[in-house]
Amino acid sequence: MKLVYLYHSGFALLGEGYTIVFDYFEDSRSADKGILHEEILSREGQLYVLASHSHYDHFNREVLSWSARRPDIVYVFSRDIQLSAGNTHLRTIHWMEKGDVFQDDFLEIRAFGSTDIGVSFLVKVEGKLVFHAGDLNNWHWMDESPEAEWKRDEAFFLRELEDIAAYTDRMDVVMFPVDPRLGKEYMRGPVQFVKRIKTAIFVPMHFDEAYAKAEDFVPLAAQEGTRVWVPVRRGQQTDLDNMTIEN
Repeated sequence: MKLVYLYHSGFALLGEGYTIVFDYFEDSRSADKGILHEEILSREGQLYVLASHSHYDHFNREVLSWSARRPDIVYVFSRDIQLSAGNTHLRTIHWMEKGDVFQDDFLEIRAFGSTDIGVSFLVKVEGKLVFHAGDLNNWHWMDESPEAEWKRDEAFFLRELEDIAAYTDRMDVVMFPVDPRLGKEYMRGPVQFVKRIKTAIFVPMHFDEAYAKAEDFVPLAAQEGTRVWVPVRRGQQTDLDNMTIEN
């Protein structure tokens, strides 16, 4: 099983007989050029495209056109995207809200909550649990918000985290925001996540190209026994089975 970093919160999970694209925004070289268009979309096997919510940096309408190239495509979208996707007659869109489950012969996708709009996704595939947070995070903004306000936002996140932990307190791979825009406590949410959910491999996202800031999470995660893969360029990939990083 390999994970490919596209950009921002976009990834592709490559397995035997399937490909899962998460929150496509741009390809690895530009809006429509790079490893996704040149290699991943033509992989053999079942193709799934997941989008956690309608924000432009998580959902790109271009993905709907891929059905012409790949008639077998399966879309799993947050329900809020219906307002953004427009009038589409694609029968392969499965609309998800918190608590919904999609399942077929390859995988199971379970929708959990978010602290923004949309959902987060927990995918069970090849006996592994792979989590994509979407915009689930502790968006506290404590550097600029009154204490009562940021504590309210933090409580919201912790409630959503408990909902996930009630289902499972262990995950194999987690893609989760490590966003420096939050200020000096930008790693607060990721730390809270790995403390509550035993995470084998953590992959930062939603950091634009602030790779060094994402790298700063490595020692904090190590304290919880969590390994971290921080991609240092678009299109980079890692073998999740042994964490071998390909240049």
